[in-house]
Amino acid sequence: MKRALPVFGALLALSGCTMGPKYQRPAIAAPPAFRGAAESTTATESLGDSKWWTVFQDEELQQLIRTALAENLDVRLAASRIVQAQAQVGITRADQFPVINGTGSVARQRNPSNPVFPAFEANMSQLGLSSVWQLDFWGRYRKATEAARATMMANEWNRKAVIGTLVANVATAYFQLRELDLELEISQRTLAARKESLQLNRTLEEGGAISRLDVHQAEVLLEQAARKIPDIEKRLALQENLISTLLGRNPGDVARGKRLTEQMLPPAIPAGLPSTLLERRPDIRQAEWQLIAANARIGVAKAALFPQISLTGVAGFQAYSITGLFDSKVYNVGAALTQPIFDFGRNRANVRLSEAQKEEMVLEYRQAVQQGFREVSDALVSVTRNREYRERQESLRRAAGQASEMSSIRYKGGATSYLEVLRSETDLFDAELELAQAQLQERLAVVQVYNALGGGWEQ
Repeated sequence: MKRALPVFGALLALSGCTMGPKYQRPAIAAPPAFRGAAESTTATESLGDSKWWTVFQDEELQQLIRTALAENLDVRLAASRIVQAQAQVGITRADQFPVINGTGSVARQRNPSNPVFPAFEANMSQLGLSSVWQLDFWGRYRKATEAARATMMANEWNRKAVIGTLVANVATAYFQLRELDLELEISQRTLAARKESLQLNRTLEEGGAISRLDVHQAEVLLEQAARKIPDIEKRLALQENLISTLLGRNPGDVARGKRLTEQMLPPAIPAGLPSTLLERRPDIRQAEWQLIAANARIGVAKAALFPQISLTGVAGFQAYSITGLFDSKVYNVGAALTQPIFDFGRNRANVRLSEAQKEEMVLEYRQAVQQGFREVSDALVSVTRNREYRERQESLRRAAGQASEMSSIRYKGGATSYLEVLRSETDLFDAELELAQAQLQERLAVVQVYNALGGGWEQ
């Protein structure tokens, strides 16, 4: 034993070695600021750092998001994958340690007589422990455990990405629902006004004050408003079905809160520094952990090129008679070494495969970063331009309203035909519907930039 201890200590020291490269985050040329970002009071501030319930202040929307986070199937699937990854870490980590098994047996044997030996009976019993330990000299199992842990972390960030996307999807679908409600309200109000106008024209036509053509033109206006309503009601039902699915429910009605025009918008969008996006955005973090796992698997592949040493041991008791049950001690200790010699390039090809897979993950990580920068910039530009478009559309709506009023006055005064009223009323109706769309797009741009900045997953 005294001679074996130094050898065993040397083996343990060798087991501290690991193969494969150390992980280093790929160099990323982050821009100093996002394109399209407005100057903010604090450069490091970011809308992505805000909790979702501070960004979306409609209580009904908040309740819908909470229900979705608890019941949505995509979130539950992502959580299930994390549990699987945690179990895989435990399985992989266990390979670093000895496996100890208990053994026991009892047997009775009777042999008949023969010309050489008389008949005899024999009893045999055995009880003991056996152990096998694959020494992790080259860090094969430690690298495998590192890869499994990195995969688990990638799954965790994937769950956060799913949560952030779900929050954005619920908010988007809810705002679209409220915009359809606004379109329906505009169409119903316009339809009611045009019914009154048609009834007035019919009365005037019966009295001979106007021609039949004016009545038909009033009917055209009425039908233009009426035909919108069935289509809007269909889209409303489909939108409620979509929201119900996001909530993990069967299709049904969806509760409403504030009107679309009452949904608060931040006066400015703080974007923060682009470099912080690498730490906050879940899909980028997921891509990095996948890269870390691929880097660790190179070490696993390289360790397979070197000798694998295992220690075995058996200790216990045995006996060959009932009266002497377990009256003999037995043990067996051994070591085995396995060195690949001829595998026709299998292990080296596996190393090259692992290195190529790592390079693929490097490219995917850089691609995720570039995509993140682009999405933030696109969203910031959309916020600014959508606000400008909405302001222009409000001016157009006011002008169309004034033109409609003047056309009505001119028609009643006999200065123009009803055709002018028809055109101005059509322009006003279209302007009101387009304004509702502009108000929606302005709010969707805020949702888009919030999600692009990596917000929504923090609970």
